[in-house]
Amino acid sequence: MFDYFKLAGPLVRLFDPECAHGLTIKALKSGLVPSQPRVTAPSLEVALWGLRFPNPVGLAAGFDKNAEVPDAMLRQGFGFVEIGSVTPRPQPGNPRPRMFRLTEDHAVINRMGFNNEGVEAVAARLQARARIGIVGANLGKNKDTEDAASDYEKGAARLGPLADYMVINVSSPNTPGLRALQGRDQLEGLVGRTRAALDTATEGAKRPPLLLKIAPDLNDEDLADIAAVALGGALDGLIVSNTTIARPDSLCSVHAKETGGLSGAPLRDAATAVLARMYTLTEGRLPLVGVGGIASGADAYAKIKAGASLVQLYSALVYQGTALVTRINRELIELLKRDGFASIADAVGAGHRGK
Repeated sequence: MFDYFKLAGPLVRLFDPECAHGLTIKALKSGLVPSQPRVTAPSLEVALWGLRFPNPVGLAAGFDKNAEVPDAMLRQGFGFVEIGSVTPRPQPGNPRPRMFRLTEDHAVINRMGFNNEGVEAVAARLQARARIGIVGANLGKNKDTEDAASDYEKGAARLGPLADYMVINVSSPNTPGLRALQGRDQLEGLVGRTRAALDTATEGAKRPPLLLKIAPDLNDEDLADIAAVALGGALDGLIVSNTTIARPDSLCSVHAKETGGLSGAPLRDAATAVLARMYTLTEGRLPLVGVGGIASGADAYAKIKAGASLVQLYSALVYQGTALVTRINRELIELLKRDGFASIADAVGAGHRGK
């Protein structure tokens, strides 16, 4: 397996993080980034929501905000890709600098603010794509929208017919007031309206599953409220979790005090703990997607045993490149075999069963 990142990574890191990310997107669009070997094994396949995931490792939202390279990232070995967050109208996001590498901590802080080209530009790209694999769409709200639910309705109506699954993102710390939408009363209304818009937009066709992405900084009462809403029938799954506003004492980078959402290795254990709690609160009845700090097969396996049917990563790519996806899948095969599991599904929630 040729790891091009060992050559390109040091060069890319000479640029500031946002510029480096833009160059990476351009390289992927131009076909300059070689595809990674796809790891295939029956034990890695996941059947969920009427979809067949070739492996459980997905690309988290935030990398491909504008649906410019979903198929190129699928060719890097991901089992699925999530684009966005997408807002109805284009918006520039927060002032720069707004992304920081915490190299010593293997972490990233961002305060991007849902910068994206808007739902129409994204819809055009999704309409034109080759559809070689599973691509989900992550929805956000415009910063100046007062009726938040209306923005999620618009996103669901426009992208629902074009995506394999949809995500309501109310957990980014970089849009004022957004996380307040995770309260039970507001969340029930928002989810209900988004689901209705999605049903209408896909009437007569297969409706994509609707998921909710939550924050890792919620207390147990908040988590219980979200679980109750999720089990109410309007949601098909939860993504746990987004970035954190917490700053662990272990951080040693000069950028540790920057405002925004922290992701990467320092988030791993906290996000896994919230995931395990949500698995308990939802009684294992709702599919969960585990996100936060995954940088190895062992990290991904810990999420699966905590209750995740699928996992996602992003920040670790900054430090390891896309060859990481191949390594994680190969490691997962060996971990499943070691513990006597025939499939990912068999291992989901195993940590709650003492296995």
